[in-house]
Amino acid sequence: MIKPVTGFSKLSKEEKIAWLSKTYLKDSPLSEDILRQYWNADTRLQQLHEEFTENTLSNFYLPFGIAPNFEINGKLYAIPMAIEESSVIAAASKAAKFWGTRGGFKVQVLNTTKVGQVHFLFKGDTAKLQTFFRQVKPMLLEGVAGITRNMEKRGGGVLDIELRDKTSLVPHYHQLHCKFETKDSMGANFINSCLERFAEIFKSAAEGFEDFNEEEKHPEVIMSILSNFVPECLVRAEVSCPVEDLDEDNSYDPNSFAEKFITAVRIAEVEPYRAVTHNKGIMNGIDAVVLATGNDFRAVEAGIHAYASRDGQYKSLTHASVKDGIFKFWMEIPLAVGTVGGLTNLHPLVKVALEILQKPTAPQLMEIIAVAGLAQNFAALRSLVTTGIQQGHMKMHLMNILNQQNATAGEKEELINYFKHHTVTHSGVVEQLEKLRQ
Repeated sequence: MIKPVTGFSKLSKEEKIAWLSKTYLKDSPLSEDILRQYWNADTRLQQLHEEFTENTLSNFYLPFGIAPNFEINGKLYAIPMAIEESSVIAAASKAAKFWGTRGGFKVQVLNTTKVGQVHFLFKGDTAKLQTFFRQVKPMLLEGVAGITRNMEKRGGGVLDIELRDKTSLVPHYHQLHCKFETKDSMGANFINSCLERFAEIFKSAAEGFEDFNEEEKHPEVIMSILSNFVPECLVRAEVSCPVEDLDEDNSYDPNSFAEKFITAVRIAEVEPYRAVTHNKGIMNGIDAVVLATGNDFRAVEAGIHAYASRDGQYKSLTHASVKDGIFKFWMEIPLAVGTVGGLTNLHPLVKVALEILQKPTAPQLMEIIAVAGLAQNFAALRSLVTTGIQQGHMKMHLMNILNQQNATAGEKEELINYFKHHTVTHSGVVEQLEKLRQ
């Protein structure tokens, strides 16, 4: 029977592995060796990675690749991506090449406002609370001057504070809804520091507000925290071209293709089962760039999926149309990312990724990330309405299957050539490999 462990965080890395091996890995030398194989030979670099989080045993690698030839607002980019899924980088690169000869991607950052909230309970007269808020608001802004000084020098800071009544949802629930500009930083620590200071000042000032009765003088702060839902922090990306230019190699009728493509998008706009997979494909591109640039892909995912549901039903993030013979494909998404602070200043590979992107500002990175998502979605939809998704995806997945079967270099070469002209399936690859080995 496994017993709880005490003091685990104080053990050395080797002691942690020894405990893990004895308790869960059944003293498996192979598992211990695998953990050690992923240590970096540079001890300083290994220590840096270990200090990113707690109870580190090893490193978990993802492929770091490049999707070249992205023309964005007239400038050429190679976009770094960290992702393990077959065909994502290939699909993005293909879409970049396609639109590079059709005017490229056009992108615009619409807003960069971020949000944080102080959630509190107030058992009393709402009218008196509103009067109190009008008086305390200048004190709140003045009270964070020490926190906001450096941010304000860069053009950021606190944009506004609103008092919101949420008592129809939760008894006595109110909030301070706060808006921020954090420039090139994602701003999580800055926002949370401001919010916690707001809460302190708010509670202290309430105790001295003469119009409050004794209960009203003690609002209960539940929590002070930023929101990853940033519906005002928006970027718009689009591509367009004459319908007749949609056929790349005379393999399909461009008018029929445009009609099917638009219908496929429309289905994702009205059918949540399709919309989830549709948007997941967009996130293949977005998450890969967010990871490669050291940003928080969980926050980005949560915010974007919430935005897809903002009207009460989960819908497609992308849209398509044909008007006056011009095909247009576009997307608006919320993105809160940074190019300074956090891992961007610590992780050596993140620094390289940002250098590859020509050291973008946060708004420029928003544009690049949005384009990666739009390109990925275009590539997926084009495959779906023409050849089908599996033809290209399974050819890219072929190497994974061969590696699972411990294929030699010679066997891989032989089978890669064979499946250039045959449909790739897992069973088909295994069967052909067995024939080759016989």
